[in-house]
Amino acid sequence: MKNFTSKKLIFLLLIATGLSACNAQGKSNSKTGSVKATSNFNPDVEIKMTAQPVSMQLLDGKKTNVFHYEAKLIKGKARNLSEIPGSYLGPVIKIKRGQKIRVIFKNNLPRESIIHWHGLHIPPEMDGHPMHAIDNGEQYVYEFTVVDRPGTYWFHPHPDKITGPQVYRGLAGLFIIEDELKGLPSGEYDQPLVIQDRSFDSDNQLVYVEESPMQRMQGFLGDQIFINGKKNLTQNVNKGTYRFRILNGSNARIYKLAWSDGSELKVIATDGGLLEKSLNKPYLMLAPGERVEIWKDFSDFKPNDNVTLESLAFNSGTSMGRMGGGGMMGNMGGGMMGGNSPGRNGEAMELYTFIANEDKGKSLEIPQTLSQIKEIEPTKAVNYDSPKQFHFYNERMNWVINGETFDMEEVADWEKVKLSTTEVWQFINGDDGSGMGMMQDMMQLPHPAHIHGLQFQIIERDISGMDADVWNSVKDGFIDKGWQDTFLLMPGMKVKVVMSFRDFTGKYIYHCHNLEHEDMGMMRNYEVLP
Repeated sequence: MKNFTSKKLIFLLLIATGLSACNAQGKSNSKTGSVKATSNFNPDVEIKMTAQPVSMQLLDGKKTNVFHYEAKLIKGKARNLSEIPGSYLGPVIKIKRGQKIRVIFKNNLPRESIIHWHGLHIPPEMDGHPMHAIDNGEQYVYEFTVVDRPGTYWFHPHPDKITGPQVYRGLAGLFIIEDELKGLPSGEYDQPLVIQDRSFDSDNQLVYVEESPMQRMQGFLGDQIFINGKKNLTQNVNKGTYRFRILNGSNARIYKLAWSDGSELKVIATDGGLLEKSLNKPYLMLAPGERVEIWKDFSDFKPNDNVTLESLAFNSGTSMGRMGGGGMMGNMGGGMMGGNSPGRNGEAMELYTFIANEDKGKSLEIPQTLSQIKEIEPTKAVNYDSPKQFHFYNERMNWVINGETFDMEEVADWEKVKLSTTEVWQFINGDDGSGMGMMQDMMQLPHPAHIHGLQFQIIERDISGMDADVWNSVKDGFIDKGWQDTFLLMPGMKVKVVMSFRDFTGKYIYHCHNLEHEDMGMMRNYEVLP
């Protein structure tokens, strides 16, 4: 091998050590036993939801084995529960703020599982912490009052070390808190767009990265796009105004969303609901777990006119990805790991094409005021002068936060907060300076950061440590307004968020929403104390 330096040899030895550690991971802990419904809890909506293996016709030829949430409405109105026909995705739950909901979850999967209600402010025992995962044949009952702002939330499994494969095999669904504001597209003009990437073998079975530790280090990247759990990537639309609720439901792929005709994206909402006013963006960066809502008017389209929602090319700052393009990591992937390497994060691709038909719909104007957002005053934070710092990086082939990996019960002193207080947290993509130098640089990747149990506000995005080419390729795609629960932390970037801890005490988790990173331990507890 030409130009093989001693540094590269050290890198290979560390990889081998890391792979052995990955292969040595044991079965995750799970909670056994069932949980019963509370007799004095009177739900407005009650749903029975079962996770189980099924076979579905996703591609021509053989059916594909997937995991699926099958749901039945026990109490409520028909609009509270719907399915996407022909989709491997779970149901769409629609509910109003202030309503009570009960979900009876039954696990018929081969391994333990639990449901996390992504973005919702609920008690810790309802949030889907891995410690509450139940085994095959058991049930868990969720009961909570919906207190969050109207918006697009979602749900997915969250068992320790196996979240990635369970989501990948189909377990995800939407949880929509309905609007109170009039004048927004509704009915067939209010549509979800769940974007995911998948790979299949010659028998139409899903291919995952479980047998490729190096691909697990990067995070799963599929070679086919699925929208709303289906391969059909076109849709006929009426000549009217649509509201598209977009979720990046992929395990690790980041999208740089843009319209193919160069028109601006009109953004009306983020993770935690409607913005105060709409924003026009040339493109949007959307990391796994993030949601955004866009407004699109097809009124001026002629029949058969079309426009495509694309993901533009960008520089992800991914050291592994750059080497994977034929450098050392690429050679290792094709030799040691067996090839079949997926496309890199940042590659351009077409996602979904809208084709206008002859039918006329209602053309709407975006309301001048979409919502009222009360900003949290950062200076009121108890640690305003010394924000807590959370370093996301790789250490000896482990994805870590402040040098630590996940432990089911452990909470460090810096992860404890007080009820009824406000804090500022700073997330940093990179170590604290005590890391491994060249090794740290070689393992840099973007990290979507997600905090359970609350919504927060972004108050600062520091790019002083970023590569200029990386920043220039993504800089116009961030929305740091409104309420969020997930944000993209690019290599070298620092992000400050402010949040208030209220209503509930107990343990929640925060983690990287690259699901393979999460499964490899890039997740920690934080605890709200009385």
